[in-house]
Amino acid sequence: MKVIFNDPTFSYETLRTLGYAPYGGADIGEVLTTASAIEKGGFESWYTQWHALAAKVSDRAEHYRQQGETLSASQNDLKASNYYRTAEFFLHGNPDDPQLLATWSSSRDTFQQGMRLSGKPFEIVAIPFEDTAMPGYFYKIDDQPRKTLLVHGGYDSTGEELYFQVAQDALAHGYNVLTFEGPGQGAMIREQHLAFRPDWEVVVSAAVDYLETRPEVQNDQIALMGISFGGLLAPRAAAFDHRLAAVIADDGLFSFSFADAFAARGHEITDYSVVENQLKLLMSKSTNVRWVIENGLFTFGASSISDLFKKTAAYTLAGVADQIQCPVLVCEAANDGFFQGQPEMLYNALNCEKSLLTFNEADGAAEHCHMGALNLYNQRVFAWLNQIFDRINKLYRVGRHSP
Repeated sequence: MKVIFNDPTFSYETLRTLGYAPYGGADIGEVLTTASAIEKGGFESWYTQWHALAAKVSDRAEHYRQQGETLSASQNDLKASNYYRTAEFFLHGNPDDPQLLATWSSSRDTFQQGMRLSGKPFEIVAIPFEDTAMPGYFYKIDDQPRKTLLVHGGYDSTGEELYFQVAQDALAHGYNVLTFEGPGQGAMIREQHLAFRPDWEVVVSAAVDYLETRPEVQNDQIALMGISFGGLLAPRAAAFDHRLAAVIADDGLFSFSFADAFAARGHEITDYSVVENQLKLLMSKSTNVRWVIENGLFTFGASSISDLFKKTAAYTLAGVADQIQCPVLVCEAANDGFFQGQPEMLYNALNCEKSLLTFNEADGAAEHCHMGALNLYNQRVFAWLNQIFDRINKLYRVGRHSP
């Protein structure tokens, strides 16, 4: 699906920003106008145009706030948050760039301002984790114990973005929601400089521990959704923490090893110096390769491309997926530009109850993580998840009335 750009990376990220419009994260005209002004392949131009839009919309929010127009202020703050996130997206090639932290902070701040003004159920939480805390947002329907969806992103998503992507629809379907950022994500990498770690079950278990302290959560009805790279991390966690009632992999991912990906494209790795030179050449020609490598160095805390390859080697579900006990929904995007074929690999490795859900071009949902068709995606996911929890509830009722 081409949106404004012939460049697939710029096109996809524009679609991603635009895709949050139904949830209050964008206005269509603003997105199209801004994207049209960006220079081809220009990371700096990308930042400049999106940041200008974000600042303009943020100023508009402040104007409405001063006028006492609380709803309008909230709506503009939430859009500004998404625009600031988009502006920051290609800045990770230089982690010391002050614009990176400032722009990301603006995305977080405008989101929190917008949510406070919205009057919607929203709580900023700190999840105890080893000697620190993971940032999260808890959204609840009311004070009654309810089924709860635990959500984390992947390689590049932020906790604020997850509100538009899934939290609103989850609430509408009767679920409480906890979104959070683990090591390698959001504030954890930007402020605490904690990189991704392969034992993701430690990360998720801390979040489940936290949920079990909340009276609004039914402890036996906690489902986990992992998005993008999270489609590997979430199943990994479920293999070791059996408190999870269900897992959604959006989309399914079996290996995140850069060496595996390199080999799958017909490149044999015999000398990492050769690999580095090859990738540096590709980075000069491809915005996608450049971003993937730069973001990987940033989020994995790698000192070089060779180090990045070594750090990602442990990210595979080989010998792990078959330990999952709860039902798993593996989602697949027909035109996924990142993980083609990986959902089937994960699905085939599972020994638990499993479902494979494919989204195609005819529904406009074939892009990575189904951007541009999130409402359809969420409808199908919650239909599956509702069936899982209905069955759990039925078994619970039968158990209570058994002699």
